Amino acid sequence: MTSWKLALRNLLRNRRRSLATLLAMIVGAHAVLLFGGYSRNITYGLQTDFVKTGGHLQVQRAGYFRYGTGDPAGYSLGNYERIVEAIRHDPELKPMLEVATPVLHLQGIAGNVDAGVSRTALAVGVVVDDQNRMRAWNDYDFPVAMPPLPLTGTAPDAAVVGTGLARVLQMCGALRVADCAKPAPPAADAASGAAAGALPADLGALAAAEAPAPDHAGQPAIQLLAATARGAPNVADLHVVKAEEQGVKEVDDMFVGLHLAQAQRLVFGNDAPKATAIVVQLKHTDQIPAAKARIEKLLATRFPGEPVEALDFASLNPFYGQALAMFATLVGFVALLIGAIVLFTVGNTMSTAVMERTVEIGTLRAMGLRRGGIRRLFLCEGLILGIVGAVVGVVTASLLAAAINHGGLTWTPPGRSPVPLIIRVWGEDAMIGSTMIVLMLVAMLSAWWPAGRASRMNVVDALRHV
Repeated sequence: MTSWKLALRNLLRNRRRSLATLLAMIVGAHAVLLFGGYSRNITYGLQTDFVKTGGHLQVQRAGYFRYGTGDPAGYSLGNYERIVEAIRHDPELKPMLEVATPVLHLQGIAGNVDAGVSRTALAVGVVVDDQNRMRAWNDYDFPVAMPPLPLTGTAPDAAVVGTGLARVLQMCGALRVADCAKPAPPAADAASGAAAGALPADLGALAAAEAPAPDHAGQPAIQLLAATARGAPNVADLHVVKAEEQGVKEVDDMFVGLHLAQAQRLVFGNDAPKATAIVVQLKHTDQIPAAKARIEKLLATRFPGEPVEALDFASLNPFYGQALAMFATLVGFVALLIGAIVLFTVGNTMSTAVMERTVEIGTLRAMGLRRGGIRRLFLCEGLILGIVGAVVGVVTASLLAAAINHGGLTWTPPGRSPVPLIIRVWGEDAMIGSTMIVLMLVAMLSAWWPAGRASRMNVVDALRHV
């Protein structure tokens, strides 16, 4: 207790120098916590986007993730309805479950017969009500809500396309897509360009047989050609209700969303319908390990002959792990720089204190205080600086983050519209705790060498110091 009292008195003797040291530590804590809070918000934002659209887990036929995108019929789940019901009614999964819904992914050719243009497309068939419930998931309280799926309340042959696909298929006017002026091709290449963009003969013939429904007359329509499970071509005439930005240009240029039943008729015809995946959304992300283990056990016991697997959203979206690794590296680099600054700042403060108090150190040694007591005295001073700097840094960083969050600032993530700028500090206990511990350890480490030098002073030389 005496060492702590003396250490506090010694720090208060030179308030200006102690305050400057504390300010350096507080600014360092601000840099680490605010950047870390910004990084955490991006992590939660990415996770929310993936979970809203693809769920926490997906039950797929074994191998579909790596090989099945080119053969959706061969890698489909034949008894997906039984699996969905088993998941929904399982007593262990039910308290954790938010949504369990089938989806069907397929590839094909989307064309606009009237304009004579087409291109490859990636289509997904969904259950609209289930997807709207998934879009409402907001476990991290983001102030931005995802609107209902544009297919809500539409006819069975309705579709949604990416804005890029709408541009390629020359449907900008009907779908009100902005920034869609098409430059005229050079005169010499006009004929070849028209031929290259013309609708394939097989798609044109099949589309001609598909008469538009009377109640959709005058609405923009596309023709989606795909191979059935038997290998024969099949075409669906779809009326487009909206062009929606997908965020990633490669996806935006090929995306077609449609009702699950329509997608199943396109791929399986009159055969039994199937699905390529069962999307499972949980109430909370931390329930993934327990839910995944239970689903795997359920599949093994209820469907022993089915070669299926459960994959979490991080495995299905490698970009998520890559983004986390990048931000972890950046936060670590910032923390390393701040640690070096605090190390030298506190070390300089302690070294100056040792020089100024050389006579006092000699007096204490002459009074019988051992070297360990001198070392402990300076280490206590460093630790007090670390504790005060860490506590004040965390409190002020939390207040500063709250001010930024309520300041109405926005930023634009890649491929997204502007979103509110949010920095998550308060409530991130692991980040706050690690920052405080590191600051206190760095402060003690900074005081270690000056404390050792003070403890090794010769008593007589210290007393004669001028």
